[in-house]
Amino acid sequence: MTLPPNQVAKFSRALPFWMSLLLIPLAWVGAVYGGWTVILLPLVTWYLFSIIDLFAGLNQDNADLETREDQMFWYRAITMIWAPLQFVTLFALIAYVAPADHLNTLEKLVLFFGVGVITGTVGINYSHELMHQKNKLERFMADTLLAMVLYSHFRSEHLLVHHRYVATPRDPVTARMGETFYRFYPRVLKQSLVSAWNAEKLMLARKKLPATDSSNPFWKYAYLQGFMLLLALALGGWVGLGLFVLQAGTAIWQLELVNYIEHYGLTRKHLGEGKYEHVQPRHSWNAAHKVSNWLLINLQRHSDHHYKPDRRFPVLQTYSEADAPQLPYGYPVMTIAAMIPSVWRRMMNPRVQRWRDMYYPEITDWSAYNKAANPLPR
Repeated sequence: MTLPPNQVAKFSRALPFWMSLLLIPLAWVGAVYGGWTVILLPLVTWYLFSIIDLFAGLNQDNADLETREDQMFWYRAITMIWAPLQFVTLFALIAYVAPADHLNTLEKLVLFFGVGVITGTVGINYSHELMHQKNKLERFMADTLLAMVLYSHFRSEHLLVHHRYVATPRDPVTARMGETFYRFYPRVLKQSLVSAWNAEKLMLARKKLPATDSSNPFWKYAYLQGFMLLLALALGGWVGLGLFVLQAGTAIWQLELVNYIEHYGLTRKHLGEGKYEHVQPRHSWNAAHKVSNWLLINLQRHSDHHYKPDRRFPVLQTYSEADAPQLPYGYPVMTIAAMIPSVWRRMMNPRVQRWRDMYYPEITDWSAYNKAANPLPR
């Protein structure tokens, strides 16, 4: 069966965003052949995309905001099929690799570190797109992807806390000016879990329901994550369970690296009485790098995502420096820089200062904006 010409044209426009599928065969190359091939996943995801980004340049084009849902079918399709593909790939790899004699322990560990790179870089990113949709199937896909990396509470934290309090001291995920990733990471691991729980608890309290009510999504999170852990144990024994936990930890680290760079040093102006100005494109770092945006389904157009969270990724807009602060490189390079505090400070602190001078010249004391984030009240 062949597609009609109009569908072929639509698919062709969406095709670059499907390049994430190429990472799945690379995982199997590493699993089958071992040796140096086990490093292919991080090598391609981080370094190859960074190099291609340098040559491909920026994409400053913006899609028509009047684009209808039915016109975005091929864009939505990639986010929908990734969840079952990741599920099959992850657990088939566990069943194959855990008992494999042709792979030594180090090769197995490095391979599943690479698997965690794609379940974090692609899987959590796609779950982020899906959790913002109203469709129940898409939201279930988001929950499934997050359960595969043992980070289900990210949905509650992201939708109920991060979008509401971004770029304020109330948001655990907004990195403060001068805060290194090594201080940010343990802080956000603890505070995001607490803030997610407290947010759901407050939602239930408004309905006069206890936090233990069955409608609390934390029950679903526990069931889904428990199922994933038991399936890994059943398919690969204790080795399989260990490999599953390793990829989950790697995926979480990848997510929080991205969270770190997305709002580093940016703050909304405090208006008094605990109120802040509305979220604007200037409160998130923007990156228009073409190829990494294909891989990350326009996540780097983060300024527009926070400005208009309901927009699907194909219609997210990019901005010039007049409207939003710009990252010097795409996320693959920026996440590597974030792991080296001296490099990160030289690269980003002057940009934060220019941003402050540009948008808030009247603020002379920024100490209140650099307070550590506080979770929602219990």
